[in-house]
Amino acid sequence: MAATLRTQLGPAAQDSAEAGAGRAAPEPSVVAALLPYLDAMRHGLLLVDERGRVVLASGRSLGLLGGREASLEASVAEGSSLRQILRVVRNRAGAGWSAVRAQLSRFLAPPTAGTFEVTLQGQRLEIHLQPVAGGRWAVAFEDVTARRAAEAQAEEMARHDPLTGLPNRLLLRERLTEALARLSRMGEACAVLLIDLDRFKPVNDTLGHPMGDALLRKVADRLRSTVRPTDTVARIGGDEFVILQTGVGEASDTQALARRLVDLIGRTYMVDGHLLTIGASVGVALAPGDGTEADTLLKNADLALYRAKLDGRATYRFFEPEMDARMQARRRLELDMRQALARREFQLHYQPQLQLEGDRLVGCEALIRWQHPVRGMVSPLDFIPLAEEIGLIVPIGEWVMRQACRDAAGWPAPLSVAVNVSPAQFKSERLVEMVMSALAASGLPATRLEVEITEGVLLHESERTLQTLHRLRELGVRVSMDDFGTGYSSLSYLRSFPFDKIKIDRSFVSDLTGAGKGAGKGAGKGDGEAIIRAIAGLGRSLCMTTVAEGVETADQLERIRAEGCTDVQGYLISRPIPAAEVLAFIAAR
Repeated sequence: MAATLRTQLGPAAQDSAEAGAGRAAPEPSVVAALLPYLDAMRHGLLLVDERGRVVLASGRSLGLLGGREASLEASVAEGSSLRQILRVVRNRAGAGWSAVRAQLSRFLAPPTAGTFEVTLQGQRLEIHLQPVAGGRWAVAFEDVTARRAAEAQAEEMARHDPLTGLPNRLLLRERLTEALARLSRMGEACAVLLIDLDRFKPVNDTLGHPMGDALLRKVADRLRSTVRPTDTVARIGGDEFVILQTGVGEASDTQALARRLVDLIGRTYMVDGHLLTIGASVGVALAPGDGTEADTLLKNADLALYRAKLDGRATYRFFEPEMDARMQARRRLELDMRQALARREFQLHYQPQLQLEGDRLVGCEALIRWQHPVRGMVSPLDFIPLAEEIGLIVPIGEWVMRQACRDAAGWPAPLSVAVNVSPAQFKSERLVEMVMSALAASGLPATRLEVEITEGVLLHESERTLQTLHRLRELGVRVSMDDFGTGYSSLSYLRSFPFDKIKIDRSFVSDLTGAGKGAGKGAGKGDGEAIIRAIAGLGRSLCMTTVAEGVETADQLERIRAEGCTDVQGYLISRPIPAAEVLAFIAAR
């Protein structure tokens, strides 16, 4: 132990006591007692006196600096200065010595508290310098190689999607920024292709998230296979991917890639024994033409993707400046619509329905209108789809229900009011309670309320949907299917729920225009008449009322009457009229 202590302490400890500095050097016995603890520390420790000589060096510090090389131990034993000791380290540092020397020079003249890192033969050391009283100072060493490797791995993981292993939004943005920098320096064009999977949600909903995750991994593999090593494939959301295509020579190169993506992703997948078919919609933005900033390119690619979806999905679209103008108009419409309820800008108009037997009014359908203070009357075709998309259709639908019940309560009995209910409203668990509240507040009997639903409500038939319909029927509310005949499953829905009324879509009635009885066979003009006849017969056999919509001419009315429909609705009877005019219309009829 004495020999080890001599090496660790060196004569410098004794010299410091003889230097007349007014402080005694630590007793060798004290240091000897401390050394086992110092050697056990994770940090290596050097103590340096006011003359710059090492007075104590733990075994850990020697190991970190030189692996207990004989020359290093000898330097400590001889009371060498820290600079002399570190010259021995120079041989071990190799090419990294210049960095070590630069950092040391910064802190040692004069000694300044600080921390820096150096690399010695692949080992990363963190060095702490701390001045102490009397011009002395301490140097602590820590091997941070494993920690820095773990941090680097964590940083790498933070830039990748854990499910697919693809770069995530953060890394995509970094690479896009690099690509745009090359564009600025060298004129190298690039493209952003934003990909959204079509029909992916039903896979998750019906087969479960593990199946959806497995499908996403297969999609990621296909995307990797269709790009060059210099391109980037990233996953930025649930079923959203982005491809950054670099070194674009011609727009046709990007077009070819977009076409390949639509084709490749649309091919059938085999996942855990299931054959799955999805599709892809792709929006494309090119730099520099469509933007020279990352945010601009991503936004414009998103606008192009939105257009691809509107055009039927399973296709690609390139960004066009008009898309931005349309989207800006759409955002303004959305902002206005969010305030329209509070400002009481919505109105209800009513279109009368005529029972053919006796030519008498039986009720009216409530139709919403938006009287905008600047735009004027906004068509429901312009704002209802947007309201459904952004979730406003539920509060708007509730207002319609309550207002329609209030208005109809003032009509003579037994006239009824028909109110359309959207699929989004059916997803709400409080639909039945809302209807009950509207009836109670207005005093309208439930038997005078009719709820109209479209095929979309039953498209994903669930037990809860059917339970809701039955609960409405139990209240006394009648239920009708709107736009009957336009959906591929309309007939099957009549088996799942006993509707009170089926409304024949206006497209079949318009087929009757300009064709005499029996005319147009084989030319398509007779199709509407045949379909109306079939639906009317179906209604009779199921004891359901059948309403033909969109009746505009006397000829259409007579031919519909001849086919056996019970009710009609359309401009021939009346255009939709404001609530204030309904009573006058009823009186006139």
